[in-house]
Amino acid sequence: MARKLLLAHIDVPGINTFEVYRQKGGYRAVEKALKTMSPDDVVEEVKKSGLRGRGGAGFPTGMKWGFLAKPEGVPRYLVCNGDESEPGTFKDRYLMTHIPHALVEGMIVSSYALGAHTSYIYIRGEMMPQIRIVEKAIAEAKAAGFLGKNILGTGYDLEIHVQPGGGAYICGEETALLESLEGERGNPRIKPPFPAVAGLYGCPTVVNNVESIAATVPIVNDGGEEYAKIGIERSTGTKLISASGNLVRPGVYEIEMGLPMEEFIYSEEYCGGIANGKRLKAVVAGGSSVPILPTHLALKTAKGEPRLMTYESLADGGFVTGTAMGSGGFIAFDEDQCIVRNTLNYTRFYHHESCGQCSPCREGTGWMEKVLHKIEYGHGDMSDIDLLWDIQQKIDGNTICPLGDASAWPVASAIRHFRDEFEWHILHPEEAQTRNYGLVSEAVES
Repeated sequence: MARKLLLAHIDVPGINTFEVYRQKGGYRAVEKALKTMSPDDVVEEVKKSGLRGRGGAGFPTGMKWGFLAKPEGVPRYLVCNGDESEPGTFKDRYLMTHIPHALVEGMIVSSYALGAHTSYIYIRGEMMPQIRIVEKAIAEAKAAGFLGKNILGTGYDLEIHVQPGGGAYICGEETALLESLEGERGNPRIKPPFPAVAGLYGCPTVVNNVESIAATVPIVNDGGEEYAKIGIERSTGTKLISASGNLVRPGVYEIEMGLPMEEFIYSEEYCGGIANGKRLKAVVAGGSSVPILPTHLALKTAKGEPRLMTYESLADGGFVTGTAMGSGGFIAFDEDQCIVRNTLNYTRFYHHESCGQCSPCREGTGWMEKVLHKIEYGHGDMSDIDLLWDIQQKIDGNTICPLGDASAWPVASAIRHFRDEFEWHILHPEEAQTRNYGLVSEAVES
């Protein structure tokens, strides 16, 4: 059985309450950090752990904390990004629903490390149940003396506030999130300055994902070096994966970094294979914004090595034959799924969610949706495929924030790996509208 750090007690009745969470060792990390460690000690342990941001970028968390400016007399802030808008990703919502105190404890430990006395948890507005659950957990922690003035008699003060978002995908980008938190329209800021220097209200700010912050609890409890022993290479610790699509057992799984993708899909411990006896056709490994991979490249790299669930292995081959860990939104497609239709759905989403600030994204996402709609609904011609390729190239790398890239990468990878499926739609317009096109050559037996 794989080692679990965040979901170890997920099946314990009442684990969402302070009392049960405390009985299972909860808030030991707060006691240890505040009573026996300095803020710099906590930062050092997170650096030793090798923890990388679990929201998508995978940037080393301890290094990000180390960038935080510390001018005299200026407040610092920790902001938790609980927006989780990436299609295919729902592990943060799961964590907040079932073990909210893991997030609250991580917020206290991380705020202490950063010298923050006011911290915010920004949660997507549609997640009202989770907002209420987290607010209740904060109230329970405060009633028990773990929040407020002079926590545990250590002289450290901290208040945590929950802020509902407006339901905009763009607010998953940290500077757009900060704009929204300040009451402004959620447009990404031009960088520099970066939030570590001028973030919330112009003050030094760290923005971390829900899972990243919760992971600081086992790191403080067991030590950064112990955490780093789990996983391989620079992919240390465990990772929450949101598994969906045509799987026997979709859900949220905590894996040790380095697990082969084939084992994750087919083993009884995890997803249990492809549903309804179908064959696997393609995989999106990290949420809708990462490149899609056909089966042969999902299970093995271009070099023929097993594809592992790590930042390095998933990226092996670049975006030509690889993909990215992203936020861990794992989507499996069986042989009957239509890549063109799926790509159109993604593109429609990104067009709708573009803030409109950058011309390549504002105009390009709309054009990609129009061209894909034309192909899917039987009005395309062969030149449209090259037009799509040209549009995504003009978006990629040319926008203020990564939303433009997120819209371009799925289109590029779909054309790169499934071009004959796009051609089939164009050559068989009537048939393409009445059935999904299964590219059998890319599917494998379960």
